[in-house]
Amino acid sequence: MEGDIIKPNPDNRRDNVRKIQKHINHTIQNMELAEEMIAETDDPNTREALIEKNKRRERALEGFKEEIQDEARARKKDK
Repeated sequence: MEGDIIKPNPDNRRDNVRKIQKHINHTIQNMELAEEMIAETDDPNTREALIEKNKRRERALEGFKEEIQDEARARKKDK
């Protein structure tokens, strides 16, 4: 292996939007499940932890939306 040249994989953006959308859907499902758990729990620590997780998930969703916009811009450049 010594002396072998490692070449990076080419940037394949074809399915990035699909992957990002999958992450968005999964995040939304987790947020909905957490909301159900918040409504059902009497433990204030659990409730607070779930609320904080959903806040982080909300920020993640914003990031995913930005990534999709970046992908759209990249596709326009490639055309």
